[in-house]
Amino acid sequence: MNKELSLDELVKRTKKSFGDFSDSRLGRNTQYDMVDAGMGAFAVFFTQSPSFLGYQADIKRKQGRCNAESLFGMEKIPCDNQIRTLLDGVAPSEVASVFRDIFQRLDRGGILKEYRSHANCLLMVMDGTEYFSSQNIHCEQCNRRELSNGKVNYYHSVLTPVIAGNGNTHVISLEPEYITPQDGKEKQDCEIEAGKRWLEKNGEFYAKQGATMMGDDLYSHQPFIVAVKDKKMHFILVCKPDSHPALYATVDFLEANGELSTYRKRKWNGRYGEIYNYRYANELPLRGDADSIKVNWCELTITHEDTGEQIYKNAFCTDFIVVETTVEAIVRDGRTRWKVENENNNVLKTKGYHLEHNFGHGKEYLSSLLLSLNLIAFLFHTVLDLADERYRLIRQTLRTRQKFFQHIEALLCYMLFNNWDELFSFMEKGLDLNTR
Repeated sequence: MNKELSLDELVKRTKKSFGDFSDSRLGRNTQYDMVDAGMGAFAVFFTQSPSFLGYQADIKRKQGRCNAESLFGMEKIPCDNQIRTLLDGVAPSEVASVFRDIFQRLDRGGILKEYRSHANCLLMVMDGTEYFSSQNIHCEQCNRRELSNGKVNYYHSVLTPVIAGNGNTHVISLEPEYITPQDGKEKQDCEIEAGKRWLEKNGEFYAKQGATMMGDDLYSHQPFIVAVKDKKMHFILVCKPDSHPALYATVDFLEANGELSTYRKRKWNGRYGEIYNYRYANELPLRGDADSIKVNWCELTITHEDTGEQIYKNAFCTDFIVVETTVEAIVRDGRTRWKVENENNNVLKTKGYHLEHNFGHGKEYLSSLLLSLNLIAFLFHTVLDLADERYRLIRQTLRTRQKFFQHIEALLCYMLFNNWDELFSFMEKGLDLNTR
């Protein structure tokens, strides 16, 4: 495999970035280095073992060294409470460079070629999710909502952009953007403001790579689209009738006058025929006022060939020109949006990453920093699945993600490994696999 994408190299790069962590400690209370605190937290997320550091401390006492040192480059092992205290003042922006670095490594390694779609662009899907909620614990970074019983619910939300690919089951995590109280009370205001902030920080870089921004109907409004266009990025966004009355009034007018373009195609799904009906038009006003921008629009309705039952219907606005030769590709890309929920948020909530679990809230940034480390661990796992044949085969042989990490946890509790290659070679031999 590409050496740049080996786990040992990725861990070294991550550890290096942790060396720049803010350290607000005063005096001589510096028993543990900030790097060890960062790598300790990351190691727990990567191994999906809450007790990993405790096990390693026991091995260290008995044998003089441990896997926390050899695999994660730690020098000392702080306990969980010490890690939380040390990391509370570290903003999640201080680990953002790890996401960008891994993106560049994937690009150099040719992995991103498999993700390029219409107009040779990468599909970057934006979506928001909550990852902390409490009626008692809160900090200055918390959002809040009034409940019907008069109590206040404190919560944290985040945008988790990913690169998604048609036919690819893996999504690639990008830099998250945290939704903070400054973004307003309404969900739409919060997500849109955070989305524009993400574009301001990252749009110029990703635009140079060729990027299409994706999102649900929440994002298909003028402020966000203008922000996307300002960064010279493309967009394909869900566009619903209820939230875009002026646009759909124009669609209805065009259809009534026989000027709305249509395209029909039959596809066989292996059991029965499906009829794909496309409608599309270009240069439609997004809003009903004089300052409205113009967008292009397309809609797909899928029906059962024999029964006429509607199977699917959705529509999108875009800056790509929609004609008969492009409408299928544009709609196909638009439908890829669901992957940010199924392949990202749902995996993070249900497959061992425990997205909504309170790993530690803190008084400043702890909750959001720990989520960023969890996302980096998920990104590492994705990279290994994409780039390391041996890792991928071991994962497939053990079938479930949970079983794979149970094996990792057990091995690291009882045995010492000098590096990740040694660990995976041991697992490969034990499972009687031949990947060489």
